[in-house]
Amino acid sequence: MQTQHHEAMLYTQAGEKKVKCNLCARGCTILEDKVGFCRVRKNVGGKLYALNYAKAIAANPDPIEKKPLYHFLPRSTTFSVATIGCNLACSYCQNWSISQEREMVGTVLPPEKVVQEALADGCAAISYTYTEPTIFFEWAYDISRLARGKGLRNTFVTNGYMTTDAIDAIAPYLDAATVDFKGSGNPEFYRRFAQAPKVEPIFESLKAMKAKGIHIEVTDLIVPKYGDSAEDAKMLAEWIENNLGPEIPFHVLRFHPDYKLLDLPSTPMTSIERAVNVAKDVGLRYVYGGNVPGHSTENTYCPSCGDLLIERWGFSVIQWNLTNEVKCPKCGTAIPIVVK
Repeated sequence: MQTQHHEAMLYTQAGEKKVKCNLCARGCTILEDKVGFCRVRKNVGGKLYALNYAKAIAANPDPIEKKPLYHFLPRSTTFSVATIGCNLACSYCQNWSISQEREMVGTVLPPEKVVQEALADGCAAISYTYTEPTIFFEWAYDISRLARGKGLRNTFVTNGYMTTDAIDAIAPYLDAATVDFKGSGNPEFYRRFAQAPKVEPIFESLKAMKAKGIHIEVTDLIVPKYGDSAEDAKMLAEWIENNLGPEIPFHVLRFHPDYKLLDLPSTPMTSIERAVNVAKDVGLRYVYGGNVPGHSTENTYCPSCGDLLIERWGFSVIQWNLTNEVKCPKCGTAIPIVVK
């Protein structure tokens, strides 16, 4: 396998030996022998190649709650894979050592091998995660087709900064997606801290995923001082309620200092609780705190009677009170959780 010469998907010619990448919302026009913003897609002789194809920087089983997916195959294990690279450059990235890596490092791991390892580990799904699955799209696409044929589900953990063409291509094989917002989707926050020129593509991606019937959960990283506005949190929650529906799980994540934002403290719990309450007040029924092990906001409660349905500690489910029909045992309310 010549991984360095795997032709990319979703690009068009843009003049003599120039190509336009149509995979992510940046839409990079790439000159010959140059790479796009993500550094892993290169124009070679007027063709675009995915330099990172099948070069795994991570491949291991995780609890699916880690993605986080709370309403999709809970208590199961998912095989998590990634390559280097990203189409954003977040100053607070927890995985910056691989997302911002400049060398094309990784262990060659063909799609068939990924599926074999996932099955051998007893996983229910494969998750394309840690960095951004959009930039290792070709590998994810090939794995996901094989995985579907073997009875495995496929999930993206994504920043959502992709084109609807990419969603159209992966949708037949993509079962669930965790879409990660930062700073409640504030455009200035994205420009300053993620080098993203606009945020609209993320919202368009979410609407396209919903239209394709993909299970969606949304996260929002609350960053102290720069990305913790209650007004922005309310606007994001309102958009979710209006466009995706009140039953979409919404995870409010606690920031921990890393990479280039080491001078900030971890997000105060009061800020997490405030954002959770804002989202609930808007009408979202399943709002969770993230990176807050042991806090009550990790749990699932019945939106009708308030009964405790699922108790969690970090990525572990420690109490399961739902009926076999995935209903509240006290009042009979159906809970939108995919269990098989």
